[in-house]
Amino acid sequence: MKCHILTLFPDMVLEGLRTSILGRAEEKGLLSLHGVNIRDFAENKHNRVDDAPYGGGAGLVMQPGPVYSAWRSVAETCERQPRVIYLTPQGRVFNQEIAGELAEEEELIFLCGHYEGIDERVLELIVTDYLSIGDYVLTGGELAAMVVIDSVARLVPGVLHNDASAEIETFSDSLLEYPQYTRPEEFMGKKVPEVLLSGHHGNVDKWRREQSVLRTARSRPDLLKKAALTEAEQELAEKELRKTLDFHGEM
Repeated sequence: MKCHILTLFPDMVLEGLRTSILGRAEEKGLLSLHGVNIRDFAENKHNRVDDAPYGGGAGLVMQPGPVYSAWRSVAETCERQPRVIYLTPQGRVFNQEIAGELAEEEELIFLCGHYEGIDERVLELIVTDYLSIGDYVLTGGELAAMVVIDSVARLVPGVLHNDASAEIETFSDSLLEYPQYTRPEEFMGKKVPEVLLSGHHGNVDKWRREQSVLRTARSRPDLLKKAALTEAEQELAEKELRKTLDFHGEM
């Protein structure tokens, strides 16, 4: 997979993404991270890419010309036009399902805005997807792009050391992940659940599934609507939901 990031701060993005797992994936040729500095396409000698908004108002707006030229410099090298993802609070909220969808693409372009945003005309011309990582505002789209790229890239075959990790982790079945434990068997009086020490894989799988259902019911009951639960699991979730509601009602 190739990820092209159009940004005013390519070093910030690339240095962050090339740390740890994604950096090793790039070294193996499983992933390509390409930073494009929008300022390199400025149309003036001072490399300025912003200006005051028409109609007045606070702040500055990124000009359409440099953004379009930066996009074109990438698009012209691609066999077919890749999806262009603009990171903005106005986009649809990013989730694991969207990550899986994007992981099937061979190339992706991420557009990072700054200041008060980007001139609407160039967005209409090049952007295919508007994504948000949450209902809050950042100083720029770089951190949001890094979040999305990290989530998407780890689903690319071979990026994770153990590909099975991506299949059974949080949100893979609309359920939160079960609790994890490692050595020592006892820590500050707290012991690892006996079932995990039993060596009985069937019992371990059953316990983990139940814990995922319980944890989801407690912390993210909204996810249960999408989860494929058995009748017994549904009853378990409903019982946990009632306990949680009773607990909060007593507070």
